[in-house]
Amino acid sequence: MTSRTELDRRTFLRLAGSTVAVGAAAVTSTAATAPAASAAGGGRRLVPPGKLGIQLYSIRDKVSSLGFRAVFERLSTLGYREVEFAGYTQGGVGAITPAEIRTLLDDNGLVAVGSHRGISDFARNLEAELDIAETLGMAHVGTANAPTNDRTVGGYLAAAEQFNAFGAAAAARGLKFYQHNHQHEFGFATDDPATRLYDVFLENTDPTAVYLEMDVFWAYVGRHLYPGFEPVEYVLAHRDRYPMFHLKDGRVNPQSSNGYDIVEFGVGDLDYQAFLGALAGSGRQHGIWEQDNASTVAEPPFPVDSFGNAERSADAILGLRAGG
Repeated sequence: MTSRTELDRRTFLRLAGSTVAVGAAAVTSTAATAPAASAAGGGRRLVPPGKLGIQLYSIRDKVSSLGFRAVFERLSTLGYREVEFAGYTQGGVGAITPAEIRTLLDDNGLVAVGSHRGISDFARNLEAELDIAETLGMAHVGTANAPTNDRTVGGYLAAAEQFNAFGAAAAARGLKFYQHNHQHEFGFATDDPATRLYDVFLENTDPTAVYLEMDVFWAYVGRHLYPGFEPVEYVLAHRDRYPMFHLKDGRVNPQSSNGYDIVEFGVGDLDYQAFLGALAGSGRQHGIWEQDNASTVAEPPFPVDSFGNAERSADAILGLRAGG
């Protein structure tokens, strides 16, 4: 349990928040280039308090039962500065408009960094979706859907063309359109087992209009299932394509087909110290915590301890430091 003193300290740091983004600090440094140490000691934070985000799906039970107002108030005290939406409704709490959500964000010092919407939402109501994104003040809008269920080279080429159209429309509004990966995007085409589908999508989407949000956990599951790549190498080779990352932790489980189980951040086996440290100098990425595994005791399935997960994960993420 976090003490009141620690909570107040973290809230102060959030309000004083740095404008430096994820990965702005190097993994190692010399005396001439070493980042300033914090009052708590150690190197500069790899995820500064001002850039810590949360995917609201992680606390979907609280959004549904308490509503955005109470959720945003709580997130603000936990050190979160940015939120990524997973829908714009609040369950049984009552109807709410995007303009009303924006007011609640502003009232709590939060920024909408992005939103996950279905591909079908953009296909049917593209301009309306972009209107909502503008109202909420977000810089990014996108989807967590795979580009297509057609896992052929031709299917992914057609999907790239569709995403280019979405991206061009978003860019015309000053927005960045993005796709969030799961594991199977890293698989191989059914009609060409030597071709990785993620590569087809990456190489055939417009780098000025279509961006990628790497879910680091699912990228490592993809590496387990479809060997031959390293997640961080995609980022280093295409730095400008990755404005956001999902910081989701995983624990190795040889009994799982995925190779990992989703766990609370800081208790897993994924080396985020090395991953984020490797992004030194890019200075643009947003770190978004997510924990999307659910209890099986409720219907629909909800997290077991979502605010607790969020609080402890915030502490663990903010504890990552360059050279640590």
